[in-house]
Amino acid sequence: MNRPIDILKALRSFRYAGVGIYNLFRYENNARIHFMACILVVIAGIFFQISSIEWALIVIQIALVLAAEAINTSIEKLADLVSPEYHPVIKIVKDTAAAAVLLLAISAVIIGVIIFIPKVLLYF
Repeated sequence: MNRPIDILKALRSFRYAGVGIYNLFRYENNARIHFMACILVVIAGIFFQISSIEWALIVIQIALVLAAEAINTSIEKLADLVSPEYHPVIKIVKDTAAAAVLLLAISAVIIGVIIFIPKVLLYF
């Protein structure tokens, strides 16, 4: 028989996730850079009055990049704990995780260009 949902446990999970988000932006320079880019894109979206579909694409891209940055940070921290000294396999793991963030950031830039360049050209 299924047990009822433990609300307190769920709330603790949200709190832990919130601490993770806080730590991500407090300690990780690249996460702060991505966040600043996010703010600029949101301001541009408001200024150019982008459509609901364009907002959906922008929000998805922002979430993907920030989530990838969080996963990359987690992998790097775990790898540093497991192997504090240099190890070629750990280097590959960390570089590959960073590559995932870069690939998503590139796709976000492409989506941004597709959405904003026509609007910028019409504005000028």
